[in-house]
Amino acid sequence: MSLVQDFNAYRAKMNDKLLAEDNKVLKRFFNLDTNTYQDGALSAKVKELLGLVASMVLRCDDCVRYHLGTCYELGVTRAELFEVFAIANLVGGSICIPHTRRALEYWEALEAETSQQA
Repeated sequence: MSLVQDFNAYRAKMNDKLLAEDNKVLKRFFNLDTNTYQDGALSAKVKELLGLVASMVLRCDDCVRYHLGTCYELGVTRAELFEVFAIANLVGGSICIPHTRRALEYWEALEAETSQQA
């Protein structure tokens, strides 16, 4: 499997296990997260870009990958992505550089998957 497929398969498997426990707080939190990123005063695309910046600054590679995948699905361009990278590094400092490298690697994997499917 690819980097993208591995991440998505693991995420789906573990989310299913977490939600199968029927913990009301976890289910509500997952629902809150889902609803937060829906179109509102800000578009879903803008919200995902904000989530990506926050995830990079907080140095959560899983979150970065999740937001990258959704950004890719929402049509974020490479130019927009690099502006997000610039903001994250400006806000988060040089400690964000390794996460930016991994983010670019994952974005390129998303691009590669799309080109393979075509």
